[in-house]
Amino acid sequence: MSQLAYTADSVRNSSSSAAALSGGASLVGRVLLSAIFLLSGFGKLTAASATIGYIASAGLPAPKLAYAVALLVELGGGLLLLAGYRARLVALALAGFSVVTALGFHADFADQNQMIHFLKNFAIAGGLLQVAAFGAGAISLDGRAGRA
Repeated sequence: MSQLAYTADSVRNSSSSAAALSGGASLVGRVLLSAIFLLSGFGKLTAASATIGYIASAGLPAPKLAYAVALLVELGGGLLLLAGYRARLVALALAGFSVVTALGFHADFADQNQMIHFLKNFAIAGGLLQVAAFGAGAISLDGRAGRA
């Protein structure tokens, strides 16, 4: 086998290995990112009045509407991200939600716990921006539709 043919085969094999790793890593990343939204959404669903009270205590107007929006974003967005359906748009929406909730609920930097939650929300937003930039990956509904 000539050196040129060997190199071409190496590149093809390397590309298919990278694609397999990328598809699997994208899936695991979406599972991990969506988990926090799904768990948080289900928690809000099971403790509606406590959640609405917490929203009201933060001084937000229309706490019941904010609660409904939070449920829609966390449960709906979490499921869509998990499935990888319109993942770029969903990831942008979830990233925005993460930043807004950090600013609205976790900006008390005198409280170390709140500062950690603030930074966590921004880190989640960073991961979601990676999904927005690079797509859901091959193992997704977007991948099946050729949108990954």
